[in-house]
Amino acid sequence: MQRFHEMLFDVWREVSRHIDIKASSEHIAKAMAPHIPLGNLAIFRLRPDENMLESVSSSAPHIPLNSIERQELEDWSRTRGSVHFSAHGIPPKPLAAPLSRLQLPSDTDVLAGPLVRDDQWIGLLVIQSPAGEPFSDLHRQLVEALLDPLSAALENDRRLQELKILRDVADAEKIAALRRLGREQLNSDIVGIDGGLRSVIARIDMVAHTSIPILILGETGTGKEAIARLVHEHSTRSGGPFMRVNSGAIPTELLDTELFGHEKGSFTGAVSSRRGWFERANGGTLLLDEIGELPPAAQVRLLRVLQEGTFERVGGEQSVQVNVRVIAATHRDLPAMVQQGTFREDLWYRISGFPIVLPPLRERIEDIPALAQHFARRAAHHFGLMPQMPTKADLKMLSEYPWPGNIREFASVIDRAAILGDGQKLDISKALGGPEPSEPRRSVKTAATTIPPLSEVMRSHIITALKATKGRIEGAGGTADLLQINPHTLRARMRKLGIDWSEFRKSSES
Repeated sequence: MQRFHEMLFDVWREVSRHIDIKASSEHIAKAMAPHIPLGNLAIFRLRPDENMLESVSSSAPHIPLNSIERQELEDWSRTRGSVHFSAHGIPPKPLAAPLSRLQLPSDTDVLAGPLVRDDQWIGLLVIQSPAGEPFSDLHRQLVEALLDPLSAALENDRRLQELKILRDVADAEKIAALRRLGREQLNSDIVGIDGGLRSVIARIDMVAHTSIPILILGETGTGKEAIARLVHEHSTRSGGPFMRVNSGAIPTELLDTELFGHEKGSFTGAVSSRRGWFERANGGTLLLDEIGELPPAAQVRLLRVLQEGTFERVGGEQSVQVNVRVIAATHRDLPAMVQQGTFREDLWYRISGFPIVLPPLRERIEDIPALAQHFARRAAHHFGLMPQMPTKADLKMLSEYPWPGNIREFASVIDRAAILGDGQKLDISKALGGPEPSEPRRSVKTAATTIPPLSEVMRSHIITALKATKGRIEGAGGTADLLQINPHTLRARMRKLGIDWSEFRKSSES
C-alpha cells in the first residue's frame, strides 16, 4: 500500500509540475517504472472534430475512429475501469478495432484505460509491458488509480494548446490592427492631436475615465478605431482586452454565436463551446464598428446586453455576466435611420451616451504635412525604400485633394507615391491619378460646340437631382434612388465635386 501511495504522489507531482503533455508523460513514466513493468506508455487525445485518437506522448500512430467505434469507447469510458489483456489475444469490443491498428507485439501484456474529465471522455491510456513480463491484478489497480492524474495532465495540455491558439490569434489581430491604423505599435501617438483633432482629444479626456457608452461618428476612413483605442488606453480598463468587431462583416446567421458564443452541440458543427466577443472583452473594451449595419433582430439582443450586462450563449440556459465598456462607431446617419425605422430608438439612446464626432480629412488641412511625413516614413519602412519626404508642391496637391476616403485613402496614396517614386521621390501626382504637368486639362473643342469635362456634366446632373428631391439623399424617391447609386457613393462623389447638399434642403424650407 505504501508503494501505491508513493507512486500516486509522484505522478500527481509530475502532472502539477509540467503542463506540456510530452514533458509530463516522460516524467510520469519514470515515476511509474519502479512500480509497474513498463515497456511503453502511450497517451491519446480524442480529436472530436476529426474522429481520431491523436498520439501525444509517444511515437505511436494516430488512431482513426468511425462513429460506431467512437460511441462504443464513449460508453465504455463511463465505467471508468481499465482493461487488461494479452496482445496476442482478442481485446474487448470497444478496444478491438482501435488497438488492432497499433500492431502491438504479441509477447506483451496491455493495460488500457479511459481518460475522463468533467464526465467527458477526452482520451485513452495504453501501457505495454516489457517483452515476456505479464501484468498482475495489482498492476491493473495501480493503473486505474493513475487515470485521474493522467486525465488532468491531458486536460492541462489541452488548455495550454488553447492558450497558444488564443495568443497566436491575438498576435495576428494586433498585426492586423497596426496595419489598419498605419502605426508601428498600438500605443504610438496619433497624428493631429495638437492640430485638427484637438477638440476630439479634449472630449476623450473628459470621458475616458468614466464607464458611459461612447458613440464615435465619422466618415469612412477617419480613424474611428484609432480613437476608440485611445479611449481604452486612457481608461481604467487599459489593462484589460480591447476587442474590435465589424458588425457589418458578420453574416446575419452567425451574429449570435459571434457576439455571444455558443455551447457544445448547440448546432451542427459546434463540437466545443466557444466564447463570443462580449466574453472575450470582459474587463475591457469592445468596439462595435459599423453598428448601423446590425439587422433589427441583433439590435434587440444587443440592447439587453447593454442594459443588463447579461446574455445566454447560443444553446445555453445559464446567463453569462460580463463587465464590458462598449464603444460604438458608424459612418451612417443614425438619427435619420431611427426616423426611418431601420435603427431602434431605444438602442440609439443607449449607445449615444457621449458622442464623439471625427472631422473628415478635408477639414484637417493643417494636419496634412505631419500625416504625409508619417505615412512616407511608414511606406519606406514597409517597402524597403529610402525615406523621401513630401515637397511643398506635393503638400499643395495633397491639400487641394478632397479626400473622400479620408485617412485610409491618404495612407494608400502615400504608399503608391513611394512605390511610383522608386525610392527617389514621392510621386504624388501619379499616385493621385492626376494629369502630367505638361498636359494641362482643357475642354475639347469641336466644330459645333465645346464639350465640357465629365466632372462638370456629373456635377450639373447631381444638382438637378438634388433640386428635384429637395436635398434628400436616402430612401425611396431620394437623390440616390433617383440616380440609381449607393447613398455612400453619392455622398463621396458630391464631396469630391464640392456639392453641399444641405443647401438644397435650406432652399426647400424657405
